[in-house]
Amino acid sequence: MAGAAQPHQPRQKPDFAELSIALAGGLALTLTALFLCVAPLTGKIAGARDFVVYWATGQQLAHHANPYETEAVGKLERGAGLDPGYGILYMRNPPWGLPIALPLGLVGVRFGALLWSLLLLGCLLLSVRMFGELHGQTQSLLNWLGYSFAPALMCVIVGQTSLFALLGLVLFLRLLPRTPFLAGMALWLCTLKPHLFLAFGLVLAIWIVMEKSYRVVLGFAFAMVVSLGLTWLIAPAAWTEYEQMLRISGIEKEFIPCLGVALRMWVNPQSMLLQYLPAVAGCLWAGIWYWRKRGRWDWKSDGSLLMLVSLVCAPYCWLFDQALAIPALLYGAYITRSRLLLAALALGSVAIEASLMMGVKLPSPLFVWVAPAWLCWYLLASKIRKSP
Repeated sequence: MAGAAQPHQPRQKPDFAELSIALAGGLALTLTALFLCVAPLTGKIAGARDFVVYWATGQQLAHHANPYETEAVGKLERGAGLDPGYGILYMRNPPWGLPIALPLGLVGVRFGALLWSLLLLGCLLLSVRMFGELHGQTQSLLNWLGYSFAPALMCVIVGQTSLFALLGLVLFLRLLPRTPFLAGMALWLCTLKPHLFLAFGLVLAIWIVMEKSYRVVLGFAFAMVVSLGLTWLIAPAAWTEYEQMLRISGIEKEFIPCLGVALRMWVNPQSMLLQYLPAVAGCLWAGIWYWRKRGRWDWKSDGSLLMLVSLVCAPYCWLFDQALAIPALLYGAYITRSRLLLAALALGSVAIEASLMMGVKLPSPLFVWVAPAWLCWYLLASKIRKSP
């Protein structure tokens, strides 16, 4: 695998921009951690988040019941504190992800919310730490851009699984050079949100064939077989029940703020094919781009742009899913010499947090342009690089 120049830099005294990023990031992360510790103690806040979907699913699994049964799941969610205005929420991750929800069936909603939130926060902290180590930037204050990244903190607060996928992505990048089998196993975490990795996955498949890196395939296959086996043990009818849930879940009627859904809603809401046009275009571009760079491809650097394109083109992508942009944005922060771009990235993250605090809802059309904005920022940062 061809190696690109690494963004290692001599240790320098932090400048005002880096200190400001670290201060703002530390404050945001502290406030998030406090919220997570206090929320389980205050009424029904613990069950008024997306976390309740995983808890209700776990409760069903623990009692050997259908994890997608509308009446039972809805009753559990309402009893935990979810606003009836949200309708019935289901765990839409593929059935092989059901084993991660099972432990939540053994605890109450408040204690489960605390454990789940701390687990997600741990995934965020570990992912940023490992990515910094991967690029020789463990002590860099720029890592606070990742620790305090608004979509990631929102993911922690609502209790979504995107940070598991982030951990899988970073583990893959870290383990690939020395232990490709384990790197393949790490990809299982990414399959919890497979729709976010379409362009990334296409290039990975081509790369595996070109480089004959079949140990990655073996590791991934091993993890999938184990997870599918566990799923069969705890919910033998999961696939049939999952298919039935998809038919009644009403996801096609939801406005999810991403390019694919926006295109369908604005042109022809009844045409689901329109929603997948950006994904098709993104995959075509990714395949051509990889082929042109195949002799000097490096996942640690080239994978950054690829992941951002995957997010922009994903058929479904919520704001909290954009936590997967962290590796690319950190890499851009490491290599750029522009202090203005660093400040813009930090301010952009703060602006998103502020808008959510002021009451802007997650399905707002305003967030359609967030993923493209990260991509544009990365392209600019890559152009204004530090001197080698």
